[in-house]
Amino acid sequence: MAKKKTQICTVNKSLTDKNLKVIIVDDNKNIRESVSLLLQDTPTLQLVAAYDSGVECIKHLEEIMPDIILMDIDMPKMSGIETVKIIRKSFPGLPILMLTGFEDDDKVFNSICAGANGYILKNASMELLINQIHEAYLGGAPMTPVIARKVLNMFSASFMVNHQQNENYNLSKREKEVLELLVNGKSYKVIATELAISYETVHSHIKKIYHKLHVSSIGEAISKTIKQKILRK
Repeated sequence: MAKKKTQICTVNKSLTDKNLKVIIVDDNKNIRESVSLLLQDTPTLQLVAAYDSGVECIKHLEEIMPDIILMDIDMPKMSGIETVKIIRKSFPGLPILMLTGFEDDDKVFNSICAGANGYILKNASMELLINQIHEAYLGGAPMTPVIARKVLNMFSASFMVNHQQNENYNLSKREKEVLELLVNGKSYKVIATELAISYETVHSHIKKIYHKLHVSSIGEAISKTIKQKILRK
């Protein structure tokens, strides 16, 4: 991740209304230092800890209580995927964004299945990194359509339609449009562009969707949408 002197985060700070506490877990010292330098110039983010292993992260996690974790996938002793599985048992709602050097679909997919909220490439720009950190914190799931499709296929194969299938969630036409784009792996920013609405409006629609579906994350929303065929009603 190369540092640039002038970068502007396009996420509206009012959406979080706080400086997010970030932890990075990566066995590569250069990556840890690079991310630290990037976040120093970002007023909405604060790097509160950097660890070289998942073991150390788990050891100190409860006392630090970050708002989001940046987690390397490939680490010795304990992989990022295994670390995510352990963290999820005690902190089911803590956003975790995976860091990867290249787009290994299988590893990224396994990370999402383990409980990660999305992923970002280590060579991503500062602006993209900042935006995706905020998006994951706000309930989004930064990932490519290829990975999103794998997740959808998994849900389709894993879940049986239950007695709730015919429940009417009273989603508006616009909410269904937003939900369809979400389950196809679109980011908040892309949804805003495709529907010609503001980022804040997208966030407002997603909050209403979560409320109507009785879910609290994008993973739960995707699962329920596929399992109950909500978009086909």
